[in-house]
Amino acid sequence: QVQLVEAGGGLVQTGGSLRLSCTASGVTVSSSDMGWFRQAPGKEREFVAGVTWRGSRYDTESVKGRFTISRDSAKNTVYLQMSSLKPEDTAVYYCAARPPGSGTYTYWGQGTPVTVSS
Repeated sequence: QVQLVEAGGGLVQTGGSLRLSCTASGVTVSSSDMGWFRQAPGKEREFVAGVTWRGSRYDTESVKGRFTISRDSAKNTVYLQMSSLKPEDTAVYYCAARPPGSGTYTYWGQGTPVTVSS
């Protein structure tokens, strides 16, 4: 059984930082494509950042230079370091995993909320 458990969300002021974590069980993060997504109130879920099983990283334009995805194979955990946070980053953040080469993220966490106050 695959489980992805996010943690680290909370309330932060504009310009602040947070680090989200996603601890996986039943799937190996270093053998999977891992991603972070977010969904703001009243909006559709959107991709934020991803890391392939080979270690290639990519992210969406709106977070470039501010967010960094990383993974710790020993802890089977993926992180999203977020800095210079803006009110528009307010959302529920979700971790997801998919088999390498698959076009669809198969497994999802329950989400962790992030609120950036102005």
